[in-house]
Amino acid sequence: MLMKMRLMGLLFAVLFYTGVDAQQKRSLTHDDYDGWESLSAERITKNGKWVGYMISPQDGDARLEILPYTDPNQKTIIHRAQGWSFSPDDAFAVGKIVPQKDSVRMLKLKKAKKDDMPKDSLFILNLSAGKIEKMANVKSFDIPSEEGSWIAIHFEKEKPVKKDEADSTAKAEKPKKTDGTKLQVRSLDGSKSYEFERVKSYGFSGDGKFLQYVLAEEDTLDNAAIYLLNLNSGESMAVHEGNTEYSRVSFSPKSTYLAFISTNDSSKAEKPYYQLYLTPTEALALEELVNKDSEGILDNGRLSSDAGIRFTEDERRLFFGVAEDYVDYAYKSDTTILDEERVSLDIWGWQDAEIQPMQLRNKSREERRAYTATMDLASKKITQLEDREVNNIILENKIERDFALVWTDAPYRRNYSWDVQIGRDVYLIDFTSGQKTLVEKSLPGYPSLSPEGNYVTWYASNDSTWMAYDIAQKNKINLTQGLDVDFYEELHDSPSLPGSYGTAGWLAKDEAILINDRYDIWKIDPKNPSQAINITQGMGRANAIEFRRLSLDREERSIDPKATLYLTAFNEVNKQSGLYQTSINAKSAPKEILMTDHRYYGFNKAKNSDEITVRRSTYQENPDLHLGDLTLKNLRKVSNLNPQQANVKWGSVELVSYLANDGVPLQGLLFKPENFDANKKYPMMVYFYERNSNGLHNYRSPAPSASTINIPYFVSNDYLVFVPDIKYDLGLPGPSAYNCIIPGVQSIVARGFVDADNMAIQGQSWGGYQVAYLITQTNMFKAAGAGAPVVNMTSAYGGIRWGTGMSRMFQYEQTQSRIGGTLWEKPIYYLENSPLFFMDRVKTPVLIMHNDEDGAVPWYQGIEMFMALKRLNQPAWLLQYNGEDHNLRQRKNRKDLSVRLSQFFDHYLKGAPAPLWMTEGLPAVEKGKTLKYELED
Repeated sequence: MLMKMRLMGLLFAVLFYTGVDAQQKRSLTHDDYDGWESLSAERITKNGKWVGYMISPQDGDARLEILPYTDPNQKTIIHRAQGWSFSPDDAFAVGKIVPQKDSVRMLKLKKAKKDDMPKDSLFILNLSAGKIEKMANVKSFDIPSEEGSWIAIHFEKEKPVKKDEADSTAKAEKPKKTDGTKLQVRSLDGSKSYEFERVKSYGFSGDGKFLQYVLAEEDTLDNAAIYLLNLNSGESMAVHEGNTEYSRVSFSPKSTYLAFISTNDSSKAEKPYYQLYLTPTEALALEELVNKDSEGILDNGRLSSDAGIRFTEDERRLFFGVAEDYVDYAYKSDTTILDEERVSLDIWGWQDAEIQPMQLRNKSREERRAYTATMDLASKKITQLEDREVNNIILENKIERDFALVWTDAPYRRNYSWDVQIGRDVYLIDFTSGQKTLVEKSLPGYPSLSPEGNYVTWYASNDSTWMAYDIAQKNKINLTQGLDVDFYEELHDSPSLPGSYGTAGWLAKDEAILINDRYDIWKIDPKNPSQAINITQGMGRANAIEFRRLSLDREERSIDPKATLYLTAFNEVNKQSGLYQTSINAKSAPKEILMTDHRYYGFNKAKNSDEITVRRSTYQENPDLHLGDLTLKNLRKVSNLNPQQANVKWGSVELVSYLANDGVPLQGLLFKPENFDANKKYPMMVYFYERNSNGLHNYRSPAPSASTINIPYFVSNDYLVFVPDIKYDLGLPGPSAYNCIIPGVQSIVARGFVDADNMAIQGQSWGGYQVAYLITQTNMFKAAGAGAPVVNMTSAYGGIRWGTGMSRMFQYEQTQSRIGGTLWEKPIYYLENSPLFFMDRVKTPVLIMHNDEDGAVPWYQGIEMFMALKRLNQPAWLLQYNGEDHNLRQRKNRKDLSVRLSQFFDHYLKGAPAPLWMTEGLPAVEKGKTLKYELED
């Protein structure tokens, strides 16, 4: 009896303290954002023995954590690390250490000079010994990309030293004028070291055998020069000296050659001419390959310094850029005209391929445009591959063939303002002769070459099929014709042509291509496409599981048909995800490795072993890094993001199903507060933007808002948040939103725990449009937030997306706005889907955000909405962040918006006092002097 009483007492104590702990949890505040952490830059050594990753707060100092794969408890933590990597020999980790953010901030407050600001440092961690070496005043560093155990450290300029430190009146020695500083090149273990002064730029060969470095000019005494350091012998040799500039320095893939571009023209010259040089690395024998007079380059062309130099893998050929020669415009060079007398205007011509805003956005790129040419290093013959008509060549990461794809959309470019799915004329171009062979006129989509160069493939969106072009036979092949499955995006619901689900790679020797449908993967032999094999055996479609091949080799060219095929899996119904395995021969159905109520992503496998890293998350579980192998058994969590979350009321999310007004089944996400009580009534926020339910297991960080409500913040502060999916009928974007969102909201209200008198909606951009439309159709919401809303499709149709310079016509005719025709073809659709014309129905208080440098939606749309509501005497506020884009970029503004969103909705849905910015406004004379966050008494 006594034992039973003790057990009951113990149980009571546990329950009591558990209850106390639960009660002690607090709601998120806006002050929590800065310290909320995320993980990035995860890496694993090639031998699989070491793992590292960065953990960064949203605002503050990051840290690097490095640990042995077999003993995650033995972490080395390097604070304020940045730009880190493992060395190619898996023996070291290197990276920068940046100054403490608070220290930099304090110095900025004190108006410290740039030279007095703290500089970056460098760390070198010996992994096996656990020893860290640090160096101060570092500008940059580099290590070889493939092999070797070397590091090059480029230091900042040293401060001038006074001649007599004891004499405070002594003048500092005048520094020499040069862009160069000290470069130290050393083995990572410190056993070898070389130093060079006034270095301007540098770089290793991939195999770590050589390092090139360029010396800057110093006053007028020492000329610029380029040198080559042999890391095996330690010998540094002058490659060339005396010119004013050396750039685009490149090693060939096997380090046989060093190539660079140089000029002896003055650095102030408006029209410098360049030369391309090449030398073997083992025995310098410099040769000038290309100059402005070289035969074979573009007519009236010159060597461009804006394009890099590349080699074929066999090092028999190199590629470079040619620019059009300078044009001496008489008006531009007329020195008798004052700047104030020069005319500045834009002329919009109906015949132009691109409208003026697009031309202006692309102006600097076009001024630097270079047309690719190639040289055979044996014959020194130059072949111009791109020209003014056909100027888009596709050179792969490793150039292994003697031809490439090249294309142009010039014949169709004029239509791009309203047709973003214009075709392109695609050719094969021979590197030796420059001869072009037509593959397809007005080809839709983007073509690619098979690994062995036997086929060109593309997705033909105009008839929703995958096509191949047999290069040897010069004939087209319909790869998917006759298969009883669709290869276009089945949920596509805009007036544009649907896209595809992509491909999963080629088998070795181009024997077959793997093509995805919505759920399954097909193996298709271009020589016999009618015998296509569903290698997932229809299991994906039968179970609504999306299978996608997991590629674990970043250098993979083609798929080994004998290797195990790993498949990521996502269940569209219950949102589980995981991993399966199967084989290319499809003799058996895919075998489940793991399927759980998580999101798995970021698989990363060691190059030479079976160890992997992977991220895993739910709404409640941070996306921490886990270690394991491809069985995914006994995954070990090694990072520990945001331990403070345990003290915060977080809440949960559930998947809900409901029917749209037309009877179509839909899904949505319902986020519930911590310790949810179905017998209580909660205010509810409704947020939407097309389809979101597949993100059930996404972790959502508390963060200041760029434009939309932060769901964890509102849930933590005892709001329900509902996120419904939306499917659209063409020509009816507004009614479609109503038909999907309203029944979804009603289905949640019917559960009995929603305070139906205190609900609000909020959305941004397309979501902002839908908010504006809904409040003209229903008064069921107590308040609304609309960010960057299009309210007048008739005026927006003729506007410009200033971020790209494109006309907005395409958006209404083909994409998201879904009208499906021009303003003059479908004027009624434009009017009836425009909330502005029905603003007199609005009875809902609205908070609008629309910024004056919005590059996507003309900000006068927000003004039109605000002025209509002001004229109708309806409560409305317009937040216009100066110099800000479609979504807020500056953190200070994001924090401000977060405060105002919460104050606005708390006032209307919770009865909280209104802030002064809502009741008094913020007069222009008070701008920048106060924020008016204070609440009314």
